[in-house]
Amino acid sequence: MIVSFKMNFQFYVEKLLNSEEFKKFKQENKDSFPASAFFIIDKQGSDNKQHFDFFVPSKNKMFSFKVEENCKIVPVEMVDSSTIKKENAIEMNHNFDFNDVEQKILNEMQIRKINNTIQKLLLSLQRKEGKDFILVTVFISNMGLLKAIIEVENLRVIEFEKKSFWDFLKIKRNSGR
Repeated sequence: MIVSFKMNFQFYVEKLLNSEEFKKFKQENKDSFPASAFFIIDKQGSDNKQHFDFFVPSKNKMFSFKVEENCKIVPVEMVDSSTIKKENAIEMNHNFDFNDVEQKILNEMQIRKINNTIQKLLLSLQRKEGKDFILVTVFISNMGLLKAIIEVENLRVIEFEKKSFWDFLKIKRNSGR
């Protein structure tokens, strides 16, 4: 069980939509749309985070709402806004449970005989080609890393890969030559 972290996506959507900060933002930025959502589930500590990112085309800016204790708006520095399009706005009516996402990861780990312990999950909800996906990065024991892509509609794992910290060091070292 994850301490102090509600398990349902819709819980955080409702918390966001009912906050005064968000209502004011939507009133002032009628053309805004949800571009992504980001969650951290810390299995070993209390570094849990929930963010919803909204893009405002008229301002060419992204704003992130931290939905932890109460909703706070945070401007986001962006490098390239040309890839953010309204047709790629994420759906806010999903009702998936974070425990189910974690269970999908655990099932894949069992199938692949990965016996490490999950330490932290980073989940990013994004839309591509008309479907919402959860991009998952999982930090596991022994400096391991898992990458997964899960379809939101049926929580089907469509990609799964194990990496290690050392793989990233090799890539960085080789790219510097």
